[in-house]
Amino acid sequence: MKKYLKILGLVLLGIVVYLYFTLYPKFVLVSGFSAKSVASHYFLAGRSQQFTEKTDNDIKSMDLASTKLDKTNKTVSSSVFWLKKRTAMYSNGLGAILLPEGKTTLPKTLLKPNRNKTSKALPFPYGNLPQKDTVFGNIDYKILDQALTKAFTENTNIKKTRSILVIYKDHIVAEKYKNGFDKNSLFLGWSMAKSITSTVLGALEMKGVVNLDENNLFPEWQNDDRKKITLRNLLNMNSGLAWEENYTKICDVTEMLFEDADMSQKQKNKKLIGKPNESWNYSSGTSNLLSGFIRNKFKTQQNYLDFWYGEFIDKIGMHSMLIEPDYSGHYVGSSYAWATARDWAKFGLLYLHDGNWNGTQIINKSWVDFVKTPTNTSNGDYGGHFWVNQGLHFPDVPKTMYYADGYQGQFVFIFPTKNLVIVRTGLSGEKTHINELLKDVLKAF
Repeated sequence: MKKYLKILGLVLLGIVVYLYFTLYPKFVLVSGFSAKSVASHYFLAGRSQQFTEKTDNDIKSMDLASTKLDKTNKTVSSSVFWLKKRTAMYSNGLGAILLPEGKTTLPKTLLKPNRNKTSKALPFPYGNLPQKDTVFGNIDYKILDQALTKAFTENTNIKKTRSILVIYKDHIVAEKYKNGFDKNSLFLGWSMAKSITSTVLGALEMKGVVNLDENNLFPEWQNDDRKKITLRNLLNMNSGLAWEENYTKICDVTEMLFEDADMSQKQKNKKLIGKPNESWNYSSGTSNLLSGFIRNKFKTQQNYLDFWYGEFIDKIGMHSMLIEPDYSGHYVGSSYAWATARDWAKFGLLYLHDGNWNGTQIINKSWVDFVKTPTNTSNGDYGGHFWVNQGLHFPDVPKTMYYADGYQGQFVFIFPTKNLVIVRTGLSGEKTHINELLKDVLKAF
C-alpha cells in the first residue's frame, strides 16, 4: 500500500511541477490582460465590468481571472488563483495604464497631452454640424441597407459586428450599430494603432524631421549591422530583427504588453537575424520601437505627447481619439488607440484624400503612396504599417484597396478608386465574413 501511495505522490508531484512550469508563467498574461481591459472599458469607454468580461474578455483562459474594480481609486486589479496580481490605473486624459508588478500608483512625473477639441462650424466630416442631405443616384440604398443588416443578423454569434460606417464622397451613406452602441461609443482599434503611428511619422516627414531612408536610428545600434536598418524597413516590418508575435504564450509580444514598463525597448534590444528588406515579420514591438523613435525627435516629453494630437489627430477633428501610454509615458503605438466609428472614418478619409484635410496637407501624398505600396517579401499583403490588398487577401474587392487592421475585426478600409471608406468594428474578424461584407456593400455602387 505504501508503495502505491508513494507512486501516487510522485505522479501528483509531477502534475504540480508540470502545471507550474506550463501554466504559472501564463497567469501574468491573463491577469494583465483582464486588469487592463476592464479598466479601459469601464473608465474610458463607459462599459460595465460584467459586460466587458462577458464580451471583450471572452477569450481562452480569461475566465481564470478574478478581477476587482475600485471606482474610488480608479484601479482594476486581477489575479489567477491569488497569484500574479496585476493592477491597471486610469488617469483622465491618458486612459488606463498597466502598472509594473510591485507598483501601486502611476508616476507623479507622468505628463498628459494638451488637446484642442474645438470643433469647426462645418458639416461632417470637417465639423460636427449635421451633414447635408444628399442622395446619390449611383447608389442602390436598398442593397446597401441589406448589406449592413446581413452583417448584423446573419450568423450573429460568429460575426459579432458592433458598428459599420460607409462614407462615399465625404458623406455618411450608411451607418449601423449593435444594440448598446451608437455614434458616441468608443472602439478600441487594437493594431489599427500601428497605422496611427505611421501617420504621426508621416506628419514628421512633412515637416522635414524624418525621412524614410535614414538609418543609424538608435545609439544602441551604432556598433553592429543594425545601424543599416532604415525607418522604411521598420515601417514595412522588414527590418530583420528577431521577434515572436504569439498571443497564446509568454513571448516577446506578451512580455512587452503585460510586463514591460517601457514598451519601446523590447524590439530595440533584439538581435538582427535576417537582412533588412528581405525578412518580413509582423511585430508589435516594432511599432512601439517607432513610438520611442518619435520621442527621440523631441526635446521634451510634453512636445512628444502634444505632437500626435496637435499636428494630426485633433487637427482633423478626431476629438474622441485617445492613445493610451505605457508606464514610462510612451504611447503604445502598437495597440491602444480608441475612437468612435465616425472618427476612425475621418482617419480613412485623410488617406482617401491623399493626406489633405479640407485644404490643409497633414501628410505628403508621397507618404500615402508609400504606406499603400506592398513591401518586399510580404506577398503583397503589407505596406507602411498598413495592410494592402495586392495579394488579394480579400478576393472580391479591388486590389487597390488598403486598410488599417486590428485584432478581433477592427477595420478602416480605404477604396481610392471608389471614393469610399468603410469602417467595421466588432469581436470577430474572420476573413470570409469581412470579404462578404465588403462585396455586399460594393454591389450597391
